[in-house]
Amino acid sequence: MEIALEIFNYALVAILIGISGTWIILIRSMIISFRKSPHLDRFNPIQHNNPKVSVILPARNEENFIKQCLNSLLDQDYENYEIVAIDDSSEDNTGKIINEYAKKNSRIIFVNAKPKPDDWMGKNWACMEGYRKATGELLLFTDSDTRHSRNAISLAVSHLFSQNLDALTVSPKMVCLDIWTKITLPMLSTFLHTRFSALNVNNPNKKTAYFFGSFYIIRRDVYESIGRHDGVKHEIVEDGALGKKVKERGYKLRMVRGDHLIDAVWARDFSSLWQGLKRLMVPMYLQNNRIAVGIFFAVLFLLFMPFPIMLYSIFFFQMTNSFLLLLIGALSASILIYLAAIVEVRILHLNFSNALLCPAGGFIVAFGFLNGILSAKSDNAITWKGRNYSMKEYIQNSIQVS
Repeated sequence: MEIALEIFNYALVAILIGISGTWIILIRSMIISFRKSPHLDRFNPIQHNNPKVSVILPARNEENFIKQCLNSLLDQDYENYEIVAIDDSSEDNTGKIINEYAKKNSRIIFVNAKPKPDDWMGKNWACMEGYRKATGELLLFTDSDTRHSRNAISLAVSHLFSQNLDALTVSPKMVCLDIWTKITLPMLSTFLHTRFSALNVNNPNKKTAYFFGSFYIIRRDVYESIGRHDGVKHEIVEDGALGKKVKERGYKLRMVRGDHLIDAVWARDFSSLWQGLKRLMVPMYLQNNRIAVGIFFAVLFLLFMPFPIMLYSIFFFQMTNSFLLLLIGALSASILIYLAAIVEVRILHLNFSNALLCPAGGFIVAFGFLNGILSAKSDNAITWKGRNYSMKEYIQNSIQVS
């Protein structure tokens, strides 16, 4: 029995060494990405014309956010643009609010979207309905819970032309409205700021590509050539799928930081946070279930397991080398997790106190992913904006896992 316990402890020590090494790599990558990522407002501008920009704004059940979004868009210093605001069969006053704004300002085009076809995701359908009414040479897609600085559009257009880009996406400041999101997002972002960092997206030698749905601008002809939203109508993470298509087709895509210029709500309460985590895992599981399960266990051990292992090593401590090494390994890994959380709360503009609850945040991320795996092939894999989606008949291509 004692031999088996020693073997078990040394196996955990080996795992903890791997976890600590991984965190050292991740933290280094996060810091480099934070320091070296380009900014929306830092570039060498060149002279260009001012092409018409069509801002495509899908909205479903957004009565609490749509006004501040429309106000920020109407206050832009760019002259040649229109706002195509789409009510996607809302069950609240969203459509009424957009219509009232449109009556007062001719820049807003109100689109009452037709009922969503069964084989479309809701937001994808609304974006397609907006595109059909758009007349701009450039298409700027944004979300209805996003706020834009006064020069956001002019900077985006100038950046696009000055860098000779086909598409530009901006990472916003992620606004957290509840405590659950505030303690969970720093843990989740450790992966987003490494795997999907601007440095990887902007590297033509890497396949990594992504759009932030809260703000991406694309040339109309490029959008049409990659298949528009028709080509990603089944995708849960449609912005990621579109960004992937842009890069795969050889177009020039750039991701920049704009957290001081654009605010976007990531989740509003525990329910939307939980569904958001499922939206990340379901596409991965439908692509490759073995890799998705492996990712779940990797996330579980990286974000959470060092803490219960440390408690185990303390409560059952014996004067043996295995328990001493186990305590040291668990303590080292836990300190590195806290260090990563501190780095992330700074990047996300959150309070330092949110990093203190990182074990709970890691637990939520891991088991949100597990819930995504367990429900991926169910009839109600995802619930989003009041709609239930079954994804088992569709292959997802938004997040590459193999």
